Parts: sequence; C-alpha cells; structure tokens
Amino acid sequence: MSDIITGPPRGGHGPVRKDPVDLAQLESHPVSLRRIGALFRPFRGRLAVVVVLIAAASAVGLATPFLTRRLIDEAIPDQDVPLLLLLVGGMLAVTVAASVLGVVQTWLSTTVGQRVMHDLRTDVFVHLQRQSLDFFTRTRGGEVQSRLTHDIGAMQSVVTTAATSIASNVTTAVGTAVAMAALSWRLSLLSLVVLPPAVWLTRRVAQMRRAVTAKRQRALAGLHGQVEESLSVSGVLLGKTLGTGPLLSERFRTSSEDLLDLEVRAELAGRWRMATMSILFAAIPALIYLAAGLPATSGGMTIGTLVAFTALQAGLFRPLMGVLNVGVQITSSLALFSRIFEYLDLPVEIGDPVAPVDLDPGRVRGTVRFEGVGVTYPGGDRPALADVDLVVPAGTRLALVGATGAGKTTLASLVARLRDPSTGTVSIDGVDLRDLRLSTLAQVVGMVSQETYLLHATVRENLRHARPGATDAEIEQAARAAQVHDLVASLPDGYDTVVGARGHRFSGGEKQRLAIARTLLRDPRVLVLDEATSALDTRTERSVQAALDAVSRGRTIITIAHRLSTVRDADLIAVLDGGRVVELGDHATLAAGGRYAALLAASEERRHEPVLAG
Repeated sequence: MSDIITGPPRGGHGPVRKDPVDLAQLESHPVSLRRIGALFRPFRGRLAVVVVLIAAASAVGLATPFLTRRLIDEAIPDQDVPLLLLLVGGMLAVTVAASVLGVVQTWLSTTVGQRVMHDLRTDVFVHLQRQSLDFFTRTRGGEVQSRLTHDIGAMQSVVTTAATSIASNVTTAVGTAVAMAALSWRLSLLSLVVLPPAVWLTRRVAQMRRAVTAKRQRALAGLHGQVEESLSVSGVLLGKTLGTGPLLSERFRTSSEDLLDLEVRAELAGRWRMATMSILFAAIPALIYLAAGLPATSGGMTIGTLVAFTALQAGLFRPLMGVLNVGVQITSSLALFSRIFEYLDLPVEIGDPVAPVDLDPGRVRGTVRFEGVGVTYPGGDRPALADVDLVVPAGTRLALVGATGAGKTTLASLVARLRDPSTGTVSIDGVDLRDLRLSTLAQVVGMVSQETYLLHATVRENLRHARPGATDAEIEQAARAAQVHDLVASLPDGYDTVVGARGHRFSGGEKQRLAIARTLLRDPRVLVLDEATSALDTRTERSVQAALDAVSRGRTIITIAHRLSTVRDADLIAVLDGGRVVELGDHATLAAGGRYAALLAASEERRHEPVLAG
C-alpha cells in the first residue's frame, strides 16, 4: 500500500527530501503539536531525565579526545606513569559512564514510548469498535490492521529512536564543534570549508540510490503481481481458455529484463555510495594532516592535538547529517501521528446516548415497532427503506420476504442497531433504540446472519464468547437447541476442539448451527435471523427450525428467508418491494393474491424446495 508509512523516519548519511505522501497526509489531516505533547505530558519528568542523560552522555564522550591529547603529548613522551595511569583510567571511566548513561536513557525512553504506544493502540482499537458497519464496508481491507500495527509500530520507533536520535545528534554536533574550536580554530575553519561539498556529494549519491531503489521496488511488485495473476488456478485457466500463454510469457520476460537492469543499477548505486563515503572519510583527515604539516597553517600544533582533532572530526559527520535530516524526520513523524489521529477523530455514528433509558433486559416483552422508518445510504440514488410502519407484537414470529434489494436485511439490521434509520424510529417496548445503551440492547436483541464468523478457538470458547459467565451445562443446552450438540460431542476433543481459522473444520451448515447456539446462549428476548439457515440442507433446516420453534416461545422472532418452509408458519409475513412494506399478513391470507402470491407461484415452478425470490 503506497500510502502507508511502514517504517521509522528515514535517516541515512545524507539529507533526504520530504516524502510527498507524508506532506499530503498532513495537508488532509493537520496535526497539532499541542495534541502530540498531551500524549507525553504524563511522562514529562522521565523525558526531562532522558534529555539530561543524552546531553551528559554526549559531554562525557567528548572528554576522550582531550585525554588522548595529554596522553600523547605529555604522559607517553615524559614516561609519566602516574599521569599515564590516570589518563588511561579516565578513558575507561568515560567509556563506562557513557555506556551506563546510554543504557539508562534507552530504558527510560523505551518505557515512555511503549506506554504512549500502548495507550494510543488501545484508544484506536476501542474507538474503531464503536464505528458502524458502514465504516468497515467503505474501508479498504487491511487498512485498519495496517494503522494499528505498522503505523503505531513505526511511531514507537519515532518516540524511542528518532526523538532521542535528534536530541543526541544535536548535542553531539554542537559539543563536537565547540571542542574542535577549542583544540584548533585553524583546523576548524578548514573543516567548515570541506564539509559543505562533502554533504552535497553524499546527498546526491543518496538521492540517486533512493530513486533507483524505488524503481526496483515498483518493478518487483509488478513482477510479483504478474506471477500471482498468471500462475493462480484462475489465471492459468483464463490463459489456457483464451490462448494468451505466449503473450503472458513475453510480458513476464520483458518485466524480468527491466528488473535485471534495475538490480544492476541499484547495486552500482550502493557501491558508489560506499565509495563516496570511503573517499570522504579518507580525504578529510588527509587534508587535516596536510594543514597540520604546513608551516603556514600548523600554528605549532602538537601531535596530540592533531590526533584528538582528527578523532573529533571523524565523529562529526554522522551527527551533522542527522541534524540536517531533522526536518524530514519531523515531517515523517507528524504524518504517522496524523494517520492515527485521523482514526481517533472519526465520528461515532452509533454510540451510547447521553442520557440512556434504564431498561431491565429480564423484563422486556419484545414488542418491536417501526414508525415512519426510512434509510438512505451515503451516495445512494434512492432510499433503501421508505415510510415503513410495522408493529411486531411481543412473542410474534415475523418473516420478511421480497426480491434481492427489497430492503429486508436493512430493515432487520435496524433492530440490532447495526445502523440507525435516516428518518423515523425503531423501538422495543416503546423505547427508542437510540435511547438505550448498546450493552443493554445487545442483551435484548440477538442476531444470526448468513455470514457466520467463528473465532480461532475451541468450540466452548466460541460459544462462551456470547456470555463469558455461562456454565458448561448452559453451553450444552444451547448447542442441543441448535441441533449441534451431537456433532460436537462426537469430535475427539468434544467442546475443547479448536474450530480453526474462520471455522474451516466445520461445514457451512455446522458453522451456522454453532452461531445459532452462540446467540441462544445469551437468551435474547428478540431474535433476528438473517437467512441463518441458508447453508443448511432441507432436513437439517427443518430440525434446526423445530429447535428454534421450541425456544422461540415468549420471544419475538424476525426472520429473513427465501425458503417457503421457513416462512409459511410465521405469525406475520411482511412483503417488501422497493424499500416499502407492500403486504402484511399470514401465509393463508397473503397466498390468496398479490405480490406474495406471485412470489409463491414463481417458487412452485421449481422442482426443488420452493424459494421466495431473492
């Protein structure tokens, strides 16, 4: 995905350009530095300590060249053993102190970064849980997972690595420049002359390498795409039936040759980069030695000063490149925060009311009422539902029938509040669903859809997911009601059998029976079945329907189905057409004539189980 930043802010040995994708993200969703600062406010004490430790580690590290100068100029030539031991001990102490400070600083910064990322990750997950189904239907697959994992993972690197790297590079570069000036102002001026062309050359080589690498990645992605499309079962079948095998082979050969050229160029660019760095690292000390050896520029410089200055000069280049890249790192970091805040700023379309109505789920009778209900999807040219007035008395079995697109699933989804009506109200026992807490509504309304989803866990854990406090006896009772207990009991591990990813161990009908058992375990007063028996054969459907009939006493059942056997015994049948309820009554009444009778007549022309359109 080209618009996802899947790594830490770019660094390297040369200044890099700001990624246009980062800039576009910040333009579409600007980020306030105050908002970012608020994330770290609880840890400001630790962050202050981290900054102090970074500065201290940089300062301590700068002591080594000065100790080296005295070692070379005084201790070794004069054979001053006490001074020699003192200086060598000082050098060891500086190394140990810098290492300890680095460990403590890493521990503190990592802890802060992980805590901030934990809070952000949890906040985003909780916020996305509150989003409506419409959000997930219009969001690209993998986008949510990418932001929760890749983006937040990259942000962790920003917090613990990039931020500390910026502080460390700045303090090291400034401290090194001051120390170099203190050792020799003449050689410092020479460095100022040499560094700009060195930086420019490094930048040019780095840009060339990045451009070639980007082309190589795009070519490689294209090659992978050709393999996936052409050598899959569907791709091979299409190629054989259309006779396009030679054309595909020639296209693959051309792409492979392009990739070959880019691989060679990328490798050469990498070698040029290493060669450039080697030349720079060798040329700068050589020029310093030259200046130190010429009478006009040496200024009576000692050997110790020259060695110390060269060591400082060698350590200046990398932090200086880091300082020059600060702008790019900040832009990349802000883009990552922008992507996360963009999700956190999503409005909650379906949430808990400000002043919820207290409703005891145990006392709900289950009267469902639709009053003037209309639903229009964003961008839709016509409403999915319009002026629906319908009352489902408590304990009534309502069947919804109609052609595909008539609005059956939309109407049923309103009862579980998977979406809210654009106009009108949906109520249970006279209480508008929008006035109920979502947790209360989930206890009152249960829903089994035609798309069954099972967790990668045991059967027992899948069923208990609906009611964590359910006993084993209650789990088995629900499984018996859904006609799936005997199947589960026959498995080697019984209810402890792992269903596998998305329930691949079971057939479609078995998964639907497990889903029905899971919903029945919650004992909802209102039960919505959105073609819940669509994957069952006629015999199994009848047994499940008989079980549902047994447990439906006292419940309000709203069923969407196409099979006549599923709806003919319903107390009420609502026929939908074009988002409106055009007929309402029982099977005997509606079969006499009208839209339902037409659907029935069309279904009876089929030899198999009658199907009511759809």
